[in-house]
Amino acid sequence: MEDIFKSWLVETPIAHRGLHDKTHPENSLGAFQRACESGYAIELDVQLLADETVVVFHDESLSRMTGNDGYLKFLNKEDLKVLSLGGTKEHIPTFEEVLALVDGKTPLLIEIKNQFKVGKLEQKVIDLLKDYKGEFAVQSFNPFSLNYFKHHAPSILRGQLSGYFKGEKLAYFKKFLLKRMAFNKNISEPHFNSYDATTLPNRFVKKYKNLPLLAWTVRSKEDYLKVVKHCDNIIFENFIPEI
Repeated sequence: MEDIFKSWLVETPIAHRGLHDKTHPENSLGAFQRACESGYAIELDVQLLADETVVVFHDESLSRMTGNDGYLKFLNKEDLKVLSLGGTKEHIPTFEEVLALVDGKTPLLIEIKNQFKVGKLEQKVIDLLKDYKGEFAVQSFNPFSLNYFKHHAPSILRGQLSGYFKGEKLAYFKKFLLKRMAFNKNISEPHFNSYDATTLPNRFVKKYKNLPLLAWTVRSKEDYLKVVKHCDNIIFENFIPEI
């Protein structure tokens, strides 16, 4: 494996859910195309539909991004055609469509959105990436999702997402363990860490100086200037960092 401290993961700012704006919504093909054209890496979210299609979408609920009631997990692939993202002409893309669009033009940081039983989504992602020629890595809040990658696709770079989880509906013991990245040693064994930018620096990430640290999500130049000395790279939105 190459020196990760000299890789794209450290050297190329990562556009959160693509380089999105009012006409190119988050996690849309248009936002990903803009990121490719601007030279930024792309962070995106993957989930499974009811028919086991892997799609790129962040929320469990459809309401914020499509204005429709219901939940993503109950949809099938054919349902995507009638759902507009943010009132635009963009639709929820499949992961396969995103891979075809990006086609190695810029690196991908793929967040595995899986709070439940691991295996099905993770294996689908592995299978879809098997012949992909571009650079990529995966990350997740779920250490057991990363554990699946460790055992079934160990060559794929994997990152542990974490933070303080204030206001999140999460059991106290889970917050306690995830905040401290207590699963890193024996479960996820990540190649890099991604931590909430608003909580950096902190004593928990200092234990992992041997691993690259990404800060998420940096939303202004002012916030970037505050956090840049405490991390190796940023996942950003709502402003344009210099490359």
